Amino acid sequence: MSNTYSGEKRFEGGTPTQRLLALLEVISEKDQFVTLQGLVEETGIPKPTLHRMLQQLESSGMLQREADGRHYSRAVRLRRLAENLLLNDTIGGARHAILAALVQEIGESCNITALSGGEVLYLDRVETPAPLRFYLHPGSRVPVHCSASGKLFLAQMAPAQRRRLLADMPLKKFTHNTLTDHQALELEIEMVKQQGYAFDDEEFLPGLLCIAVLASNPNGVSNIGVAMQAPIMRVNREQALAFLPALRRAADAIAAICQEGVPETGSA
Repeated sequence: MSNTYSGEKRFEGGTPTQRLLALLEVISEKDQFVTLQGLVEETGIPKPTLHRMLQQLESSGMLQREADGRHYSRAVRLRRLAENLLLNDTIGGARHAILAALVQEIGESCNITALSGGEVLYLDRVETPAPLRFYLHPGSRVPVHCSASGKLFLAQMAPAQRRRLLADMPLKKFTHNTLTDHQALELEIEMVKQQGYAFDDEEFLPGLLCIAVLASNPNGVSNIGVAMQAPIMRVNREQALAFLPALRRAADAIAAICQEGVPETGSA
């Protein structure tokens, strides 16, 4: 499942701030200067509205107008933002290295996940070198009820909190195995709480098996999951259970990295 949008779709709905960020996203993908008219044609935003948005980005130091007055380019503030993200992303880089080592050890695709509303968000992913695989890139989202990581996140919640979350979202059926009955899902969640791991057994995509564990959080609830995904013709449930020690070692290492990145109480 992909959450990538192009053209006008990026600007459907959303707040004014989200639309400004979407415009920056469009501009950042270009390897050349942009013009007002060119952006109008690409985004479908009315010319007066787009002109106002460009003025806001220019006044904030994110964009700058070139000498001819018609072309816009990325300004110093935006470039510094991009540079700082790359220079200071040590936690992301370290987590990715652990994920890559996990894939090398077990030979199947693995990802790091987080709960975002009623969906599971893929923060990072490393694909198996095997020719048969399911491609789900970082930024992909999967409904919480049919995700192995999602069941773990749900299992941490108090029953009332879980009911509130699930009451506002349909348990959509994606495959014959998708749990669409609230009572059946509750029974599954109770089992997940006892086991400490969860399966997605062809519940989101036919032919895809997933097993997940949580990265522990000494301060309470965890919002980081580590999961393995593989085609069922190569990995069954019993074989997936054999990967649990490696998954848990990776989850512990990721938890340690995340904890190191949290400032101590009272620190600047």
